[in-house]
Amino acid sequence: MTHFMGTFTGKLDKKGRVSVPASFRSALERLGTLELVLRLSHRDPCVEAWPLPTFEAMAGGLDRLDVFSDAHDDLSLSLFADAFPMRPDGDGRLVLPEELIGHAKLTEAVSFMGLGKQFQIWEPEAARARTEAARQRARERGLTVPSAQPAAPPIVGRA
Repeated sequence: MTHFMGTFTGKLDKKGRVSVPASFRSALERLGTLELVLRLSHRDPCVEAWPLPTFEAMAGGLDRLDVFSDAHDDLSLSLFADAFPMRPDGDGRLVLPEELIGHAKLTEAVSFMGLGKQFQIWEPEAARARTEAARQRARERGLTVPSAQPAAPPIVGRA
């Protein structure tokens, strides 16, 4: 499975362009797509960047909700209303819409943070604070990653 890994600092130019880190572009190529969905996070002051197939699979979970429910409406608006489909240009750059730049409080320097199936774009100091807060919460809660394989059934011996 391809993952976005690492944290990289880049520059946001006056036209709102940022260069996607080469390792993230390579990850997209391994996934067989350059199509991204950029959206403002409804949890953090950052921009989320989802490979289109991953975004579509995640958003498919909405199909399990009643189409006229508040939960469906709230999640649909949160996912799609501030989402921008795009792909890096030939030089690996994205043009960030002003709405996303403002939400993440981006200025000249930006941090790209890999989150496995997606990556995020942050103001660098906010990225450092968010990462440290996540580590601290994980330590305090004793969090571990669940095993990818189900536990084997116990072996019962014969007498």
